[in-house]
Amino acid sequence: MIEQSYSATRAAARVALVTCAELPELDPDDQSLVPALAAAGITAVPAVWDDPAVDWSAFDLAVVRNTWDYPKRRSEFTAWAGSVPQLANAADVIAWNTDKRYLRQLADAGIPIVPTTWIEPGDPVHLDTGDTAAAEIVVKPAVSVGSVDTGRYRLPEQAGLATAHIERLQAAGRLVMVQPYLADVDTAGETALLFIAGRYSHAIRKGAILTGPDEGVETLYQEETITPRTPSPAEHALAERVLAALPFDRASLLYARVDLLPAASGDPVVIEVELTEPSLFLTTAADAPDRLAAAIADRLPAPRAEHPGSA
Repeated sequence: MIEQSYSATRAAARVALVTCAELPELDPDDQSLVPALAAAGITAVPAVWDDPAVDWSAFDLAVVRNTWDYPKRRSEFTAWAGSVPQLANAADVIAWNTDKRYLRQLADAGIPIVPTTWIEPGDPVHLDTGDTAAAEIVVKPAVSVGSVDTGRYRLPEQAGLATAHIERLQAAGRLVMVQPYLADVDTAGETALLFIAGRYSHAIRKGAILTGPDEGVETLYQEETITPRTPSPAEHALAERVLAALPFDRASLLYARVDLLPAASGDPVVIEVELTEPSLFLTTAADAPDRLAAAIADRLPAPRAEHPGSA
């Protein structure tokens, strides 16, 4: 396990970097945070969120990072978040952000989102395959991470596959989202803007991920092609509007990621706002791990003389 102790100004400070059982040593990108925290005198300890042996009270702060196994256990995950004494981002943020129905609230606030049809479990499924229908659609659950359980379908020829995907999610009791596939993502990619402690940090370009129907493969996330990106003025302005529309003070958020797609008009629209366990792509931007480490240090209480046993 990655755990180091340093005798700098915060020798007693211990921070849990919260992960899942499949990634007990953290994702490689988040491992870059460990030496950055060490340089600030903070001991970083990867800790699995559903491991009953972890004593969360032994940490000055728990930072949610790679908890990518929660979508099929969301109620368990949100209950866990509510039980952790010091958590970033906080439990109320996690409860709001882990169900993509938050997009409705943003749309009501005037934020342009990808047009979405919501299909509840038990609802009849009627896909529009007429002349005015989208040429391609995306089907995904409202509680999901990493594009898992998400598929891309051509209409009308793959309408049957899309319907079967929707009904499979419904049968599992999951709310389904159906969206038009915005084809410009194939060339322009997706833009993700990263904010640390409410301030813009860096941005990345994510290559197109969805290539066809969902095949029901069990995985934590779909592989992505990531490169640094300078967001356009319109993208940056929309991301700022999104943060202003959140039901939380942006400065209270240790991190936030706003994911944007290009609409047919060329204007950006919001596909997701990631406040729970987003990849922060720290290694794509100089000093990003140090910026996050500094923000974590700012959130720590005064160091205690000693702690109970480690995780």
